[in-house]
Amino acid sequence: MKDIRLIEIGEEIHGENKAEAARVRKLLSAAGTGMLNLMASPGAGKTSLILKTLEGLAVHDAGRKAVRSAVIEADMDSLVDSEKISAAGVEAVQIRTGGFCHVDAWMVMKTLSAMDLAAVDLLFLENVGNLICPAQFDTGARANVMILSVPEGDDKALKYPLMFRECEALVVNKIDFLELTDFDMEKLEQRVKLLNSDMKIFPVSCRTGEGIGDWVDWVRSRFTL
Repeated sequence: MKDIRLIEIGEEIHGENKAEAARVRKLLSAAGTGMLNLMASPGAGKTSLILKTLEGLAVHDAGRKAVRSAVIEADMDSLVDSEKISAAGVEAVQIRTGGFCHVDAWMVMKTLSAMDLAAVDLLFLENVGNLICPAQFDTGARANVMILSVPEGDDKALKYPLMFRECEALVVNKIDFLELTDFDMEKLEQRVKLLNSDMKIFPVSCRTGEGIGDWVDWVRSRFTL
């Protein structure tokens, strides 16, 4: 019997992606552009949070400058979210992944080549709606953030631990539904901190605006805006 050769495709792919992610970071740094990679399940409120954040960043009271923003929208086959961003007067570039359930650094690099990064202070990447694949691929973003909506339940940290480990901030959206569910915020925080003790947690409601101010302040601080 001949020896069987094992080819670790996954390791090779991730190794090459990390190298490309480093090139993305270098390009963004040279342009003075920060990129935030936003990940969540479908329907958790990624686009809604981006729109609320854009509103907050556009305010330049108390000596703060208005932030020049743009959004990369990623979806398997849709322009719906890009149209919402564009309607708000913000540049939107669409990545149509063609069935891939994540965004990788190659996709980001190709998209950046079509943008004027010198005119963008903060670039949002709205990743494909999924709590598994996006967490596995480095996009070159300066910060990874995830959204968990109240209707999804407080047990997601048990089911998708990698996502919680890879992100530095967690936005808990739709807190206006808390009284209608058995969602336990304290239990969620305990589970999250066991996986990632440094995780910043922001309870918000994109519908009512509750908590958005604290989240926007963190974004400004994180990206020195």
